[in-house]
Amino acid sequence: MAGMESSGAWIAGSDRPEKTTVRIGFMPVADCAPVVMASVLGFDEKYGIRFELSRELSWTGTRDRLVGGGIDAGHVLVGLLYGLQMGIGTPAHQMAVLMNLNQNGQGITLSRALAGKAQDGAALAALLRADKRRPTFGHTFPTGNHAMFLYYWLAAAGLDPFEDCNVVTVPPGQMVSSLAAGHMDGFCAGEPWGQRAVREGAGALAVSSQTIWPNHPGKVLGASAAFAAANPHTCRAMIAALLDTARWLDSSRTNREAAAEVLASPAYVNADRELLQYCLAGRRCGAGDGARGHNGLRFFGGGEATFPWLSDGMWFLTQQRRWGLLRSDPSYRAIAQEVNRLDLYRDAAAMAGVDLPDAPLRSSTLLGGRVWDGSDPAGYAASFMRTD
Repeated sequence: MAGMESSGAWIAGSDRPEKTTVRIGFMPVADCAPVVMASVLGFDEKYGIRFELSRELSWTGTRDRLVGGGIDAGHVLVGLLYGLQMGIGTPAHQMAVLMNLNQNGQGITLSRALAGKAQDGAALAALLRADKRRPTFGHTFPTGNHAMFLYYWLAAAGLDPFEDCNVVTVPPGQMVSSLAAGHMDGFCAGEPWGQRAVREGAGALAVSSQTIWPNHPGKVLGASAAFAAANPHTCRAMIAALLDTARWLDSSRTNREAAAEVLASPAYVNADRELLQYCLAGRRCGAGDGARGHNGLRFFGGGEATFPWLSDGMWFLTQQRRWGLLRSDPSYRAIAQEVNRLDLYRDAAAMAGVDLPDAPLRSSTLLGGRVWDGSDPAGYAASFMRTD
């Protein structure tokens, strides 16, 4: 892909990218594959830009560098961006979700000792009540995806994450060592860290995130609203390049395995190649759905996996409200429409030849049978009891 002609990506120079070198932060997890492979294969050059990648150490650091301008954009947790938008635990900053980068591919891992006694959430709740102890669970960021999925799973089993458990924030790369050392009883994080804990004998998979919410959003391409406003053509080029990359990743198992070989480098994820191949390409291609990885990780899904659904962003607001991170109901849809830049995505999708859905909301059935479709977010948030 390197050296692709870029002169046809814009019309008469009118929409030429304002910034041609874009500094993009990524966390060393398997679903950084679109950002890394766009740079390695030259999909960025096709649209007249160049990705300058920055390997980040924590989600807190990613947040600070996004807000402070150390990076222009980032591979980032959607819940983190919405937390920033709402000023949860930090001064509020106007943020932009440019596209979704993946679906699924996360999981909750329990220590071997705990998993050996409890095979599911209900058994875990009964065990902990009998033992009269508070387990410690790790997630990666207080408003992020992993915290919300962990809390949802614990609550579905009848455990209050705050009353019955201790919850701590741990960088993804430190999850396995913390679990092995006995500092916590389980964690929720993106791959390959759950699978690494399994292979090293430190833990066992309790539940995949796709069981909690099938085809849930994972990471997004995020930026400050100020950056998006000042550089709309650059944002469109970034999105288009990543759409091409996502389509390439989902087109074959071979491509997924090639990406794993690249990500294994210390410059990227710095994990065993075979482990990453399992996480990225652990499932065979399904009819009409392209390649999927361990825990259902997918990147394109015919464009569905890349679309910044308004209902996805609204769901995180409902959970932040549920757990008291928001003290009152926000204007759910208005905020999602402000954060999720559907206008930029639509333009980029046209550039990359990607179909758009008929509506910006979608319906999902989550663990326990609850249906989420974005139609009544305040009612949905209010419907949860703390131990529901």
